[in-house]
Amino acid sequence: MSTHTPGTPTSRAGGAPDATRIHNIGYRHYDGPRLGRAYARRSLYAQSLRGAFGLGRSAKSKVLPMILMGIMILVAAIMVAVAVAVPNTTELPVEYTRYAIVMQALIALFLAAQAPQSVSRDLRFKSVPLYFSRPIERVDYVVAKFAAMASALFVLTGVPLVILYLGALLAKFDFADQTKGFAQGMVSVALLSLLFGGIGLVLAALTPRRGFGVAAVIATMTITYGAVSTVQAIAFETGSPGVVEWLGLFSPVTLIDGVQTAFLGATSAFPGGQGPGAGVGAVYLAVVLALVAASYGVLMRRYRKVGL
Repeated sequence: MSTHTPGTPTSRAGGAPDATRIHNIGYRHYDGPRLGRAYARRSLYAQSLRGAFGLGRSAKSKVLPMILMGIMILVAAIMVAVAVAVPNTTELPVEYTRYAIVMQALIALFLAAQAPQSVSRDLRFKSVPLYFSRPIERVDYVVAKFAAMASALFVLTGVPLVILYLGALLAKFDFADQTKGFAQGMVSVALLSLLFGGIGLVLAALTPRRGFGVAAVIATMTITYGAVSTVQAIAFETGSPGVVEWLGLFSPVTLIDGVQTAFLGATSAFPGGQGPGAGVGAVYLAVVLALVAASYGVLMRRYRKVGL
Protein backbone atom coordinates (compact mmCIF):
# COMPACT_ATOMS: atom_id res chain seq x y z
CA MET A 1 0.00 0.00 0.00
CA SER A 2 1.19 3.46 -0.81
CA THR A 3 2.50 5.27 2.27
CA HIS A 4 2.84 8.80 0.99
CA THR A 5 0.49 11.51 2.17
CA PRO A 6 -2.80 11.71 0.15
CA GLY A 7 -2.75 14.60 -2.25
CA THR A 8 1.07 14.74 -2.42
CA PRO A 9 2.23 13.24 -5.71
CA THR A 10 5.41 11.16 -5.69
CA SER A 11 7.93 11.21 -8.50
CA ARG A 12 8.56 8.43 -10.96
CA ALA A 13 11.99 7.53 -12.23
CA GLY A 14 11.65 10.04 -15.02
CA GLY A 15 10.66 12.80 -12.65
CA ALA A 16 6.95 12.78 -13.61
CA PRO A 17 4.53 13.00 -10.70
CA ASP A 18 2.83 9.71 -9.75
CA ALA A 19 -0.82 10.21 -8.78
CA THR A 20 -1.53 6.50 -8.21
CA ARG A 21 -3.68 5.72 -5.17
CA ILE A 22 -4.59 2.39 -3.64
CA HIS A 23 -7.60 2.54 -1.35
CA ASN A 24 -9.22 -0.10 0.80
CA ILE A 25 -12.93 0.25 -0.14
CA GLY A 26 -14.09 -2.61 2.00
CA TYR A 27 -15.03 -5.37 -0.47
CA ARG A 28 -15.71 -8.63 1.30
CA HIS A 29 -16.25 -12.14 0.01
CA TYR A 30 -19.90 -13.33 -0.06
CA ASP A 31 -20.40 -16.37 2.17
CA GLY A 32 -24.21 -16.54 2.09
CA PRO A 33 -26.39 -19.12 0.33
CA ARG A 34 -26.34 -19.26 -3.45
CA LEU A 35 -29.98 -19.76 -4.44
CA GLY A 36 -29.37 -20.67 -8.07
CA ARG A 37 -31.40 -20.58 -11.27
CA ALA A 38 -34.74 -21.62 -9.81
CA TYR A 39 -34.75 -18.71 -7.38
CA ALA A 40 -33.66 -16.27 -10.09
CA ARG A 41 -36.40 -17.55 -12.41
CA ARG A 42 -39.06 -17.23 -9.70
CA SER A 43 -37.86 -13.72 -8.85
CA LEU A 44 -37.99 -12.61 -12.47
CA TYR A 45 -41.47 -14.14 -12.83
CA ALA A 46 -42.75 -12.38 -9.70
CA GLN A 47 -41.20 -9.07 -10.70
CA SER A 48 -42.66 -9.29 -14.22
CA LEU A 49 -46.11 -10.25 -12.94
CA ARG A 50 -46.14 -7.37 -10.47
CA GLY A 51 -44.91 -5.02 -13.18
CA ALA A 52 -47.82 -5.97 -15.45
CA PHE A 53 -50.15 -4.29 -12.94
CA GLY A 54 -47.75 -1.44 -12.18
CA LEU A 55 -46.84 -2.77 -8.74
CA GLY A 56 -43.37 -1.73 -7.68
CA ARG A 57 -43.33 0.95 -10.37
CA SER A 58 -44.30 4.62 -10.50
CA ALA A 59 -47.84 5.78 -9.79
CA LYS A 60 -48.31 6.66 -13.47
CA SER A 61 -47.53 3.08 -14.45
CA LYS A 62 -50.36 1.79 -12.24
CA VAL A 63 -53.10 3.93 -13.79
CA LEU A 64 -53.94 2.07 -17.00
CA PRO A 65 -53.70 -1.55 -15.79
CA MET A 66 -55.67 -0.77 -12.64
CA ILE A 67 -58.35 1.09 -14.61
CA LEU A 68 -58.72 -1.83 -17.03
CA MET A 69 -58.82 -4.31 -14.16
CA GLY A 70 -61.41 -2.16 -12.42
CA ILE A 71 -63.61 -2.01 -15.53
CA MET A 72 -63.44 -5.79 -15.96
CA ILE A 73 -64.51 -6.28 -12.35
CA LEU A 74 -67.14 -3.52 -12.42
CA VAL A 75 -68.90 -4.95 -15.48
CA ALA A 76 -69.01 -8.37 -13.82
CA ALA A 77 -70.38 -6.83 -10.62
CA ILE A 78 -73.10 -4.99 -12.57
CA MET A 79 -74.12 -8.25 -14.23
CA VAL A 80 -74.34 -9.90 -10.83
CA ALA A 81 -76.44 -7.01 -9.49
CA VAL A 82 -78.82 -7.31 -12.44
CA ALA A 83 -79.13 -11.07 -11.97
CA VAL A 84 -79.87 -10.68 -8.27
CA ALA A 85 -82.29 -7.77 -8.69
CA VAL A 86 -84.41 -9.11 -11.55
CA PRO A 87 -87.04 -11.55 -10.27
CA ASN A 88 -87.44 -15.02 -11.73
CA THR A 89 -83.99 -14.92 -13.28
CA THR A 90 -82.28 -18.31 -13.43
CA GLU A 91 -79.01 -17.46 -15.21
CA LEU A 92 -76.43 -14.72 -15.61
CA PRO A 93 -76.78 -12.14 -18.42
CA VAL A 94 -73.60 -13.49 -20.05
CA GLU A 95 -72.19 -17.00 -20.06
CA TYR A 96 -68.84 -17.54 -18.35
CA THR A 97 -67.26 -18.54 -21.64
CA ARG A 98 -68.60 -15.42 -23.37
CA TYR A 99 -67.32 -12.83 -20.91
CA ALA A 100 -63.76 -12.61 -22.25
CA ILE A 101 -65.02 -12.49 -25.85
CA VAL A 102 -67.35 -9.62 -24.99
CA MET A 103 -64.54 -7.77 -23.20
CA GLN A 104 -61.83 -8.64 -25.72
CA ALA A 105 -61.14 -4.99 -26.60
CA LEU A 106 -60.09 -4.24 -23.01
CA ILE A 107 -58.00 -7.41 -22.86
CA ALA A 108 -56.22 -6.41 -26.07
CA LEU A 109 -55.57 -2.92 -24.68
CA PHE A 110 -54.10 -4.39 -21.49
CA LEU A 111 -51.86 -6.70 -23.53
CA ALA A 112 -50.77 -3.88 -25.84
CA ALA A 113 -49.74 -1.75 -22.87
CA GLN A 114 -48.06 -4.39 -20.72
CA ALA A 115 -46.33 -6.78 -23.16
CA PRO A 116 -43.94 -4.06 -24.41
CA GLN A 117 -43.37 -2.95 -20.83
CA SER A 118 -42.31 -6.47 -19.97
CA VAL A 119 -39.68 -6.95 -22.69
CA SER A 120 -39.10 -3.80 -24.76
CA ARG A 121 -37.33 -1.84 -22.02
CA ASP A 122 -34.79 -4.62 -21.51
CA LEU A 123 -34.07 -4.58 -25.23
CA ARG A 124 -33.95 -0.82 -25.49
CA PHE A 125 -31.52 -0.33 -22.62
CA LYS A 126 -29.50 -3.42 -23.61
CA SER A 127 -29.87 -5.03 -20.22
CA VAL A 128 -30.86 -8.47 -21.61
CA PRO A 129 -27.26 -9.81 -21.77
CA LEU A 130 -26.94 -9.06 -18.07
CA TYR A 131 -29.80 -11.47 -17.34
CA PHE A 132 -28.01 -14.20 -19.27
CA SER A 133 -24.93 -14.08 -17.08
CA ARG A 134 -25.00 -16.82 -14.47
CA PRO A 135 -27.05 -18.20 -12.81
CA ILE A 136 -30.01 -17.36 -15.09
CA GLU A 137 -30.03 -18.58 -18.69
CA ARG A 138 -31.95 -17.71 -21.82
CA VAL A 139 -34.64 -20.31 -21.29
CA ASP A 140 -35.24 -19.04 -17.74
CA TYR A 141 -35.78 -15.50 -19.00
CA VAL A 142 -38.22 -16.56 -21.73
CA VAL A 143 -40.16 -18.94 -19.47
CA ALA A 144 -40.42 -16.35 -16.69
CA LYS A 145 -41.61 -13.59 -19.02
CA PHE A 146 -44.06 -15.86 -20.87
CA ALA A 147 -45.49 -17.26 -17.63
CA ALA A 148 -45.79 -13.80 -16.08
CA MET A 149 -47.66 -12.33 -19.07
CA ALA A 150 -50.00 -15.31 -19.28
CA SER A 151 -50.61 -15.13 -15.52
CA ALA A 152 -51.39 -11.42 -15.68
CA LEU A 153 -53.96 -12.04 -18.42
CA PHE A 154 -55.39 -14.95 -16.45
CA VAL A 155 -55.86 -12.69 -13.42
CA LEU A 156 -57.44 -9.99 -15.60
CA THR A 157 -59.93 -12.42 -17.15
CA GLY A 158 -60.35 -14.91 -14.31
CA VAL A 159 -61.19 -12.58 -11.42
CA PRO A 160 -64.40 -11.31 -13.12
CA LEU A 161 -65.48 -14.93 -13.63
CA VAL A 162 -65.01 -15.58 -9.92
CA ILE A 163 -67.23 -12.58 -9.19
CA LEU A 164 -69.86 -13.86 -11.62
CA TYR A 165 -69.75 -17.30 -10.02
CA LEU A 166 -70.07 -15.99 -6.47
CA GLY A 167 -72.91 -13.73 -7.58
CA ALA A 168 -74.70 -16.65 -9.21
CA LEU A 169 -74.44 -18.66 -6.01
CA LEU A 170 -75.68 -15.66 -4.05
CA ALA A 171 -78.68 -15.47 -6.37
CA LYS A 172 -79.29 -19.18 -5.66
CA PHE A 173 -78.91 -20.29 -9.26
CA ASP A 174 -78.44 -24.01 -9.87
CA PHE A 175 -75.14 -24.97 -8.24
CA ALA A 176 -74.21 -27.76 -10.66
CA ASP A 177 -74.89 -25.69 -13.78
CA GLN A 178 -73.01 -22.68 -12.46
CA THR A 179 -70.02 -24.74 -11.34
CA LYS A 180 -69.80 -26.45 -14.70
CA GLY A 181 -70.07 -23.14 -16.56
CA PHE A 182 -67.49 -21.53 -14.28
CA ALA A 183 -65.02 -24.38 -14.84
CA GLN A 184 -65.52 -24.15 -18.60
CA GLY A 185 -64.98 -20.40 -18.47
CA MET A 186 -61.75 -20.77 -16.50
CA VAL A 187 -60.39 -23.29 -19.01
CA SER A 188 -61.27 -20.88 -21.82
CA VAL A 189 -59.53 -17.88 -20.29
CA ALA A 190 -56.48 -20.00 -19.41
CA LEU A 191 -56.14 -20.92 -23.08
CA LEU A 192 -56.78 -17.33 -24.10
CA SER A 193 -54.09 -16.11 -21.69
CA LEU A 194 -51.47 -18.45 -23.15
CA LEU A 195 -52.33 -17.54 -26.73
CA PHE A 196 -52.63 -13.79 -26.25
CA GLY A 197 -49.60 -13.65 -23.96
CA GLY A 198 -47.38 -15.47 -26.43
CA ILE A 199 -48.47 -13.36 -29.40
CA GLY A 200 -48.14 -10.13 -27.44
CA LEU A 201 -44.63 -10.90 -26.22
CA VAL A 202 -43.43 -11.93 -29.68
CA LEU A 203 -44.69 -8.69 -31.22
CA ALA A 204 -43.22 -6.62 -28.39
CA ALA A 205 -39.86 -8.41 -28.53
CA LEU A 206 -39.41 -7.63 -32.22
CA THR A 207 -38.64 -3.99 -31.45
CA PRO A 208 -37.00 -2.14 -28.55
CA ARG A 209 -39.37 0.77 -29.15
CA ARG A 210 -42.35 0.48 -26.83
CA GLY A 211 -44.59 2.57 -29.07
CA PHE A 212 -44.05 0.26 -32.02
CA GLY A 213 -44.79 -2.73 -29.80
CA VAL A 214 -48.04 -1.20 -28.58
CA ALA A 215 -49.16 -0.42 -32.13
CA ALA A 216 -48.24 -3.91 -33.37
CA VAL A 217 -50.22 -5.66 -30.63
CA ILE A 218 -53.31 -3.46 -31.07
CA ALA A 219 -53.22 -3.90 -34.85
CA THR A 220 -52.84 -7.67 -34.62
CA MET A 221 -55.64 -8.14 -32.11
CA THR A 222 -58.17 -5.63 -33.39
CA ILE A 223 -57.60 -5.54 -37.15
CA THR A 224 -57.55 -9.32 -37.54
CA TYR A 225 -60.73 -9.68 -35.48
CA GLY A 226 -62.51 -6.93 -37.41
CA ALA A 227 -61.40 -8.27 -40.77
CA VAL A 228 -62.31 -11.88 -39.99
CA SER A 229 -65.69 -10.92 -38.52
CA THR A 230 -66.51 -8.80 -41.57
CA VAL A 231 -65.57 -11.52 -44.06
CA GLN A 232 -67.48 -14.10 -42.01
CA ALA A 233 -70.59 -11.93 -42.12
CA ILE A 234 -70.26 -11.48 -45.88
CA ALA A 235 -69.80 -15.22 -46.39
CA PHE A 236 -72.84 -15.98 -44.26
CA GLU A 237 -75.05 -13.46 -46.02
CA THR A 238 -74.00 -14.68 -49.47
CA GLY A 239 -74.98 -18.26 -48.71
CA SER A 240 -71.59 -19.75 -47.84
CA PRO A 241 -72.02 -20.71 -44.16
CA GLY A 242 -69.49 -23.54 -44.47
CA VAL A 243 -66.71 -21.02 -45.07
CA VAL A 244 -67.48 -19.13 -41.86
CA GLU A 245 -65.98 -21.66 -39.48
CA TRP A 246 -62.73 -21.90 -41.45
CA LEU A 247 -62.31 -18.13 -41.59
CA GLY A 248 -62.18 -18.10 -37.79
CA LEU A 249 -58.71 -19.64 -37.92
CA PHE A 250 -57.21 -16.28 -38.89
CA SER A 251 -57.83 -14.25 -35.72
CA PRO A 252 -56.73 -14.94 -32.11
CA VAL A 253 -60.15 -13.96 -30.74
CA THR A 254 -62.12 -16.15 -33.16
CA LEU A 255 -59.71 -19.02 -32.52
CA ILE A 256 -60.64 -19.00 -28.83
CA ASP A 257 -64.30 -18.59 -29.75
CA GLY A 258 -64.11 -21.66 -31.98
CA VAL A 259 -62.34 -23.83 -29.40
CA GLN A 260 -64.77 -23.04 -26.61
CA THR A 261 -67.75 -23.48 -28.92
CA ALA A 262 -66.54 -26.91 -30.00
CA PHE A 263 -65.42 -28.26 -26.63
CA LEU A 264 -66.67 -26.05 -23.78
CA GLY A 265 -70.36 -25.68 -24.58
CA ALA A 266 -70.09 -21.98 -25.42
CA THR A 267 -72.46 -20.04 -27.64
CA SER A 268 -70.57 -18.92 -30.73
CA ALA A 269 -70.27 -15.29 -31.76
CA PHE A 270 -69.92 -16.36 -35.40
CA PRO A 271 -72.65 -15.15 -37.79
CA GLY A 272 -75.73 -17.25 -37.32
CA GLY A 273 -74.38 -18.57 -34.02
CA GLN A 274 -72.98 -21.62 -35.81
CA GLY A 275 -69.51 -22.28 -34.49
CA PRO A 276 -67.27 -25.20 -35.50
CA GLY A 277 -68.16 -28.74 -34.53
CA ALA A 278 -65.82 -31.19 -32.85
CA GLY A 279 -63.98 -32.07 -36.08
CA VAL A 280 -63.17 -28.51 -37.13
CA GLY A 281 -62.82 -27.61 -33.45
CA ALA A 282 -59.89 -30.04 -33.23
CA VAL A 283 -58.21 -28.02 -35.97
CA TYR A 284 -58.86 -24.83 -33.99
CA LEU A 285 -57.31 -26.36 -30.87
CA ALA A 286 -54.31 -27.63 -32.82
CA VAL A 287 -53.75 -24.15 -34.29
CA VAL A 288 -53.98 -22.53 -30.85
CA LEU A 289 -51.46 -24.95 -29.36
CA ALA A 290 -49.19 -24.55 -32.38
CA LEU A 291 -49.27 -20.77 -32.03
CA VAL A 292 -48.42 -20.98 -28.33
CA ALA A 293 -45.49 -23.31 -29.08
CA ALA A 294 -44.39 -21.13 -32.01
CA SER A 295 -44.47 -18.03 -29.81
CA TYR A 296 -42.18 -19.73 -27.32
CA GLY A 297 -39.85 -20.83 -30.13
CA VAL A 298 -39.70 -17.36 -31.68
CA LEU A 299 -38.92 -15.81 -28.29
CA MET A 300 -36.12 -18.31 -27.71
CA ARG A 301 -34.66 -17.52 -31.13
CA ARG A 302 -35.03 -13.78 -30.58
CA TYR A 303 -33.19 -13.86 -27.27
CA ARG A 304 -30.54 -16.19 -28.60
CA LYS A 305 -29.50 -13.36 -30.91
CA VAL A 306 -29.80 -10.71 -28.22
CA GLY A 307 -27.70 -12.66 -25.75
CA LEU A 308 -24.70 -13.04 -28.06
